[in-house]
Amino acid sequence: MLTWIDWLMILAYFGVLAGVVMFSLKKNKIESGEDLFLGGRSVGWLAIGASIFAANIGSEHLIGLAGSGAAAGLSQAHWELHAWVLVMMSWVFLPFYYKSGVSTMPEFLERRFGARARWILSLVSLAAYVLTKISVTVFAGALFFEVMMPEVQLTIGGTTITSFWIGAIATVILAGVYSSIGGLSAVVYTDLVQTGIILAGTLSVTAFALYHLGHSGVALADGSTAQSITDGWAVLKQTIKSTGNVEQFGLWHSLTHKAFPWLGVAIASATIGVWYWCTDQFIIQRTLAAKNLTNARRGAIWGGALKLCPVFLFLVPGMLGFALHHNHVNIPGLGQFAIPLKAAADGSMVLNGDTVFPTLVQSLLPVGFRGLVVAGMIAALMSSLASLFNSVSTLFTVDVYQKLKPETSPRKLVTIGRTTTVVMTALGLLWLPIMKAISGGGLYQYIQAVQSFLAPPIVAVFVMGLLWKRMNLRGATWGLSLGFILGMAKLAANAIWGGADGYALIQDFYFSGILLAISICIVVVASLTAPAPAEVNLKGLNFHCLDAEFKKENRESWNWIDVVSSCIVVGLVICAYAYFWTWLD
Repeated sequence: MLTWIDWLMILAYFGVLAGVVMFSLKKNKIESGEDLFLGGRSVGWLAIGASIFAANIGSEHLIGLAGSGAAAGLSQAHWELHAWVLVMMSWVFLPFYYKSGVSTMPEFLERRFGARARWILSLVSLAAYVLTKISVTVFAGALFFEVMMPEVQLTIGGTTITSFWIGAIATVILAGVYSSIGGLSAVVYTDLVQTGIILAGTLSVTAFALYHLGHSGVALADGSTAQSITDGWAVLKQTIKSTGNVEQFGLWHSLTHKAFPWLGVAIASATIGVWYWCTDQFIIQRTLAAKNLTNARRGAIWGGALKLCPVFLFLVPGMLGFALHHNHVNIPGLGQFAIPLKAAADGSMVLNGDTVFPTLVQSLLPVGFRGLVVAGMIAALMSSLASLFNSVSTLFTVDVYQKLKPETSPRKLVTIGRTTTVVMTALGLLWLPIMKAISGGGLYQYIQAVQSFLAPPIVAVFVMGLLWKRMNLRGATWGLSLGFILGMAKLAANAIWGGADGYALIQDFYFSGILLAISICIVVVASLTAPAPAEVNLKGLNFHCLDAEFKKENRESWNWIDVVSSCIVVGLVICAYAYFWTWLD
């Protein structure tokens, strides 16, 4: 139950949010599509990096990733150590995007190949945003409200509306309002504030979980008992070993592992990483709002540094929750810590992963801190939703509406963009009941599985387009179309036969690698059956067609600070892998 102090913290968050939105509106007036969708291309690197992080860290991380940590340990860490992909994006992909002056990724494909490629990617992206990102984010946030604030209910005409629906609808509407009114500028500057709230809130969960586990009095291997916060980590490792979960909670699994075979995970996580961080409108749009290429690159590198945090902010608390539950740790004033259970497919009772994080917040945090974490949760939910709404409205307005009606005035485009946000909000809410019915297998694992079917053809087209100048419109069209059809066929098969828990001819993550190889083959064969594009049309759009001006401007956009920062981020990723590779030995 939240106290008045917790509610005061939450109200303070909304007060700060309103102030930031007003500041951004005064700073950047919305008079054209570029103002609404790209913040007038005036954003600095600090805000860009924070916005990348806040946009990525949605409520599905707090709910789904913590649940995955409690059920499968570090299995999902490969998707959360993608800081190296952001560094690669900043050096390899970003110069082409920024120098081309485009507003969207489909627009870049049109520059490189032709209008047909733009249409395909636009429609696929819009469908994917509504069916996965918007609905998953809202669903995860609503679950958090259901556990944290069960007392919040509303009765209308004899019908009781629970906190699940109240939380979902309220945050969706609020995020939609400030996204549509303030545009990307409001989204980016509120993300800067919300990043701090998210970090403070989730770090407090990790700290209190370690504290209670470290003071649990559990007998350690050396004969002593856990009496300090530093003992918490030792208790966690000891609990994993004593319960026989070393292989399950490890970073890597065998090739025959049902859910996370190491080769499939390595290929699928890298493929999804390149798609999400290097080609997806949701992320790239933030870098395109930068003042210049220098700020765009530094913002991406700063976002990469922040991306190192989720393993310790979400996965580790989930594992600590598992240890607290298994050791029946007594929480002063609240009693024994216990995570709710649910029935597995075989009828046994297992931890309900999607309730792990809310249970940690409800059980461990003192008054005030609980309100801070709820504010952080709301921040994560709203920042992701606002970013999604802005990206979706950009895609529809620029890549669909403006293409159909190129004579539309700048002010009319702003109206269309805001209307699109309202429509996407409604569609996301309509999909929510379906999402609630099909997410029983673990929210975060569901997300990664679906993305592993969507990402490969898009990655194949973007990467081949930059590296191979012989690639043409036919290659892009067939690669995107057939790849998408194959991915959706696999998704349909999983829905019918139960995926990894039922009949699966090809394991999901292995399928991702196979689909990537097939998509590349389709691109190559289709491209070779049509004439090569004229090199004059590839200027600044392919590595083999860069003129002296492009190279000069790109070189002037970075210095030793960017190089050293990139090396530090990549080095920290290597250190994380080195530690967790053998941490349970």
